[in-house]
Amino acid sequence: MHIKTIEGLVGARTNMNLLNTPFGVFKEARRKGDTGTMARAMEYAGDFSGKAEEYQAKADKGMEEEAKEVREKAEAQLENAIQKRKEEREELSSDVSAQETTAANKLEPVIYTKTGEAVKNSSESDINISVSV
Repeated sequence: MHIKTIEGLVGARTNMNLLNTPFGVFKEARRKGDTGTMARAMEYAGDFSGKAEEYQAKADKGMEEEAKEVREKAEAQLENAIQKRKEEREELSSDVSAQETTAANKLEPVIYTKTGEAVKNSSESDINISVSV
């Protein structure tokens, strides 16, 4: 959590808790009919309320900054993952090319008969070719 967010939340909560005291004094003064004390109590309550709003604005700003940092970090991780994936693809494609070349070099020619059966053509077989002129 961002430090501004923490400071804002703690400050706002503290000032909201401090509002209880002037409100208690206000209620007691109203019960007694002391308007001067009531006015001072409401002035203190207004001060605490204003400070709570300031801290809340600070917390909001801190949360915005934190969200921005998280967004930037996520974008950086995504770029990293994309780059890593590209490298893996390049490595994989070069490996596949090498395997295909090796496999192509190992293939022996095959001859198919009229019935569709494969007959291996080997230079070592006993094939006799007669040519007469």
